[in-house]
Amino acid sequence: AGLPNEFGGYDESPESMAKILNEFAKEGYFNIIGGCCGTTPQHIKAFAQVAKNNPPRKIPFTQPYLRLSGLEPLNLRPETNFVNVGERTNVTGSKKFARLIKENKYEEALSVAKDQVENGAQIIDINMDEGLINSEEAITKFLKLLATEPDIARVPVMLDSSKWSVIEAGLKCLQGKGIVNSISLKEGEEIFKTHARKILKYGAAVIVMAFDENGQADTLERKIEICKRAYKILTEEIHFPPQDIIFDPNIFAVATGIEEHNQYAINYIEATRWIKKNLPLAKVSGGVSNVSFSFRGNDFIREAIHSAFLFHAIEAGMDMGIVNAGQLAVYEEIPKELLERVEDVLLNRRVDATERLVEYANTKTQELTSKEQVEAEWRKESVEERLKHALIKGIVEFIEADVEEARIKYDSPLHIIEGPLMNGMNVVGDLFGAGKMFLPQVVKSARVMKKAVAILIPYLEAEKEKSGGSKSQGTILMATVKGDVHDIGKNIVGVVLGCNNYDVIDLGVMVSAEKILSTAIEKNVDIIGLSGLITPSLDEMVHVAKEMERLNFKIPLLIGGATTSRIHTAVKIAPEYSNSVIHVIDASKSVGVVSNLLSIDAKQSFSEKIKNEYIQLRQEHNKKHSTREYLTLDKARVNKLKIDWDNYSVSKPRLMGISHFKNYSLEEIRKYIDWTPFFITWELKGKYPAIFEDKHVGNEAKKLFDDANKLLDQIITENSLTANGIVGIFPAASTEDDIEIFSDETRKGIKAKLHTIRQQGIKSDGIPNIALSDFIAPKSCEAKDYIGMFAVTAGLGIEKLIAKFENENDDYNSIMVKALADRLAEAFAELLHEKIRKEFWGYSAEEKFTNDQLINENYPGIRPAPGYPAQPDHTEKLTIWKLLDVEKNTSISLTESLAMYPAASVCGLYFAHPQSKYFTVGKIGKDQVLDYQKRKGISLKEAEKWLRPILNYDESD
Repeated sequence: AGLPNEFGGYDESPESMAKILNEFAKEGYFNIIGGCCGTTPQHIKAFAQVAKNNPPRKIPFTQPYLRLSGLEPLNLRPETNFVNVGERTNVTGSKKFARLIKENKYEEALSVAKDQVENGAQIIDINMDEGLINSEEAITKFLKLLATEPDIARVPVMLDSSKWSVIEAGLKCLQGKGIVNSISLKEGEEIFKTHARKILKYGAAVIVMAFDENGQADTLERKIEICKRAYKILTEEIHFPPQDIIFDPNIFAVATGIEEHNQYAINYIEATRWIKKNLPLAKVSGGVSNVSFSFRGNDFIREAIHSAFLFHAIEAGMDMGIVNAGQLAVYEEIPKELLERVEDVLLNRRVDATERLVEYANTKTQELTSKEQVEAEWRKESVEERLKHALIKGIVEFIEADVEEARIKYDSPLHIIEGPLMNGMNVVGDLFGAGKMFLPQVVKSARVMKKAVAILIPYLEAEKEKSGGSKSQGTILMATVKGDVHDIGKNIVGVVLGCNNYDVIDLGVMVSAEKILSTAIEKNVDIIGLSGLITPSLDEMVHVAKEMERLNFKIPLLIGGATTSRIHTAVKIAPEYSNSVIHVIDASKSVGVVSNLLSIDAKQSFSEKIKNEYIQLRQEHNKKHSTREYLTLDKARVNKLKIDWDNYSVSKPRLMGISHFKNYSLEEIRKYIDWTPFFITWELKGKYPAIFEDKHVGNEAKKLFDDANKLLDQIITENSLTANGIVGIFPAASTEDDIEIFSDETRKGIKAKLHTIRQQGIKSDGIPNIALSDFIAPKSCEAKDYIGMFAVTAGLGIEKLIAKFENENDDYNSIMVKALADRLAEAFAELLHEKIRKEFWGYSAEEKFTNDQLINENYPGIRPAPGYPAQPDHTEKLTIWKLLDVEKNTSISLTESLAMYPAASVCGLYFAHPQSKYFTVGKIGKDQVLDYQKRKGISLKEAEKWLRPILNYDESD
């Protein structure tokens, strides 16, 4: 903005700007120059001179993997599963999208992109190449609109065009880091270099087609020749980052009847293998549907071809591709005869391979696509194949009979576990790791495995001279830390690790550091995993790490849970423990992390890599933290949200005081369930009910939904869960950042006081620094305002249900009942909020919202919860508990870390003003913490303990 001048403003002259830039350059920060609407040619000239006199800073070494982004990052590390590129925003591949673009219905066309993202696309491919469309204009308009939709713009974009002018038009509008698809050597090296240099300047990754002046590469030799030549040019002449180069070695159709085409699939697979071995850090992509083009119209055969092709291509190193996930069979479930004939074609194993596959398609497709036929066929297989099928499909109906048959056949029950059962679970693990199975399927598989082992345990125990189980790959101790009661995610991770032959010791919830570490020593575990949901759990994890260091532990520490993050782990936990500390984002990543940590060959390099990543994250965080500016608390209060209370008519509640809701109807609560988070719990991406139409996860989502509702029916019929709730509405007024709650309408006696926290981040002009107290009328004005509060649970009785399922070795339903209880608690909160608005308070008495509108919060007013972004201090729950006598009236208790027990519980405050909204406080300064601790009457140390995640300073300073 320029240097301060004598008038209290800023000198924005070119000389002043240049002086600032020179100072940055001396510190090594000089890299990019930006301007604004006031920039003049003189400014640009001065900037250019600075750039000329100062060498650009040396970019620090970054991790050697492809990093893309929309609004959110997408890092393709070596362990990343195959990345599926959404293909429906392509005018050549989607008739609907093409029609909407041609009819200039861009807003509707955005819904196509949104559907792809909601249904799990990690990258979206955008192609506007069509003769009747002005492609440059279309892609510019579409990308600009897309940038205004955060739900879509969060994922990276692949710009797909055969016209350079279209690609460049897209690059000018593209935010984040996308992919250009594609460039090639077909027009010669000079044009190739020109395009590559421009892509590098725009900051995108690039797909390079195996295409040169002599045409597209079809043979292995040509593919290698072109990719090697392009890689050499890009890395040695253009200095293109090798991890940003993605090769497409051309997937062509097989089984066309033309002999030269027979080698097309194997040529691609072998070219992929060669690229991964010889062109360091380069990625491989391709359009998978091309390979089955000769069988268009026969989806059954195409699905088998796609699945088998991907199985071999991914094994060879294929990283990403455009594939219709709906046309993808489970590799292990392809009928053996069909798989043999498909692989004969793909791998060119017989001269008559095409004829045999065509014959099969003509004579047996209809027969074998019959669901009943397929289901009947597997029961005719050997007992080993039946056990494997049952594990993969999660079928428990026949497990007792099949295990008994295997017991008679095998000379030892141990051999059954180490043989067919583990073989089946290995397949499950591989399929899950490859993204070909989903979490609910894996948990069902674990249920089958546990039931099978439970049948064999008496026989194992009887064999005293033999070992009592399969050889474990390692022992993992897991616990939800002290003060926290949430364990769904931890349970899921335990199931996934168990499926991969790791012994898991689950200590449960609210486990002290002492118990965690003493058990780890006693059981000689290989890894400790900590889980937590509430923010105080983060401090407890830091404490555990410190204790591990003090006691000289040498084993890795894994961190997981909803409030945890990679950056928090790197900044706060990792520095406290000199061994490996790794954040695990979800269950699907746990096996890869544990496998690397326990591998003799990989553990050192893997641990060092993570350590280096976390060091870099800390440095970046500290640098950003030290340069970020904040307002003082006084200035933030001056910039508070200003509501015109003099002209606002406060609605007087119809029913004041406290109301109880004991044993509330679960059937009624059920109507208010938001199912989308339920699917997220099971790691299925997509919004309800659209998720059922998703070609990738739709079928499994529907099965999961049906299972959930079947169990919910049973819970309601048997009254296995009890829902209790309580609400209260009281006269209130704000005094600065506090909210005083009065004993009665005379407003003379103060019954309690709520303490809120104000944003201190610097805002743009006109944007206020909000605190929750801003939504309540000040004590100094004439308006007489009110505040509400509530606490609900739907988890009473859950322990008995969980014990029942665990005794039956049924992890699937054990996790299911916890997920359902959480959904019911949130639904109960939604239901009571509606009652408050329409009946008790009555400020929105005439509203008639659908459940979707309630989920989207179309109503006036909010219900923020202590411990969440608008009020990060969990101790504010104590005021709610005191005023409503929550534990006595609902049986919801608070742990020492102020987590609610049962876990399926929700509490919060009710604000009625139409301008009230949810917000994030963000980081706050020490001046506010000092003010806050005085207002609450607690010590600075206590205040910092509860506010630690949002402090913008180091407590040791």
